[in-house]
Amino acid sequence: QVQLVESGGGLVQAGGSLRLSCAASGRTFSRYAMGWFRQAPGKEREFVGTISGSGNLKSYSDSVKGRFTISRDNAKNTVNLQMNSLEPEDTAVYYCGATSVFPRVRPTEYDYWGQGTQVTVSS
Repeated sequence: QVQLVESGGGLVQAGGSLRLSCAASGRTFSRYAMGWFRQAPGKEREFVGTISGSGNLKSYSDSVKGRFTISRDNAKNTVNLQMNSLEPEDTAVYYCGATSVFPRVRPTEYDYWGQGTQVTVSS
């Protein structure tokens, strides 16, 4: 069983930046590809980005590519999402998830999820 806890969300003005973190339990963290998803009220959970277990491979949704950067530190069992040039459309609850194979873009392909952290971007 993998425990995931997101942090770093908050309120930011359009054009600003936030850095989200996801802390994972266990000693096999590097064996999991990790993903970031977001979900706005009344909408389905949406893929944001994913990173391979080693951290060497990354993939992003078109809506965030060039603005968001995913990274991980396997020594610390953490995965991060650096969000720049934020837009009101980025407002959502952001979730991190763990999956056995890279890349995965569907929520149903992820085995574990954190509780989410709220990101609100004002205009």
